[in-house]
Amino acid sequence: MVQYILNNVYFCRCFNEKWKLQRINGCFFQKNCNMTREELFENIKRKRSFLCVGLDTDVNKIPEFLFDKKDDLDPIFDFNKSIIDATADLCVAYKPNLAFYESLGLQGWDVLERTVDYIRKNYPDQFIIADAKRGDIGNTSAMYARTFFGTLDFDSVTVAPYMGEDSVSPFLTYENKWVTLLALTSNKGAFDFQFMKDAETGDTLYQKVLKTSLKWGNADNMMYVVGATKAEMLADVRQVIPDHFLLVPGVGAQGGSLAEVVKHGMNSQCGLLVNSSRAIIYASDGEDYAEAARLAAQKVQQEMSGYLENL
Repeated sequence: MVQYILNNVYFCRCFNEKWKLQRINGCFFQKNCNMTREELFENIKRKRSFLCVGLDTDVNKIPEFLFDKKDDLDPIFDFNKSIIDATADLCVAYKPNLAFYESLGLQGWDVLERTVDYIRKNYPDQFIIADAKRGDIGNTSAMYARTFFGTLDFDSVTVAPYMGEDSVSPFLTYENKWVTLLALTSNKGAFDFQFMKDAETGDTLYQKVLKTSLKWGNADNMMYVVGATKAEMLADVRQVIPDHFLLVPGVGAQGGSLAEVVKHGMNSQCGLLVNSSRAIIYASDGEDYAEAARLAAQKVQQEMSGYLENL
């Protein structure tokens, strides 16, 4: 093992491990050890924010002038980099949606890997979620887990629970890594299955997912997706999982109310990561896109700051 300090960064090389700690505003943040629930909460308090910025980078929506600067797919990385630089002090998490990168083939995966590496090296206090919605038989899920937690070094990955415990448990074997389990989603099709009731217990399917998955993980390694457009149901969700973090999409372009999410979903450690994607990253399609993204994120962060006053 080799240890040294360079430019306020503490490095520890041990076998294939990368940087371990980096100093940010007087605090050391772990790298490749990733973030505990307590560290996430401390970051929320320090930044007065529980904003997650979704990096749903669509090649057809980013400003056209970026394509005049470089060849191939560098404009997408340049777009991500500018959005990250403009918003990093206002949010605590980033969530790349893998579909937007996978659709571009190998080059898209390269952009995704460089984006994650850029965040890790420059903003190691950020919690990074792979919005991949994976879930398969055990040995396949183990490979998905290795992809996102070993190769790409995400903090968390979204996982679909439909195939049950053995499709989720491989993701939970990684220390200080998180499963973000789909529970109650914000899309229209959520009503097709998620509200079906068990005749014996009266539980809806999403409630069954919550209750059953409590046997698989805990509040230190599992959070849940609960859509902001279902904010009134967050109180029922909290009856089952009072201590877990919730990843809440749907605020912004999908019309979800941040005030309602906080009213029904916040707990004593905040317990919320509220995602906004399009409303922030596509706030402008001009040369001021990064500045516009910052203003949009700042507006959300300022509202969040007020909700955190008593924590």
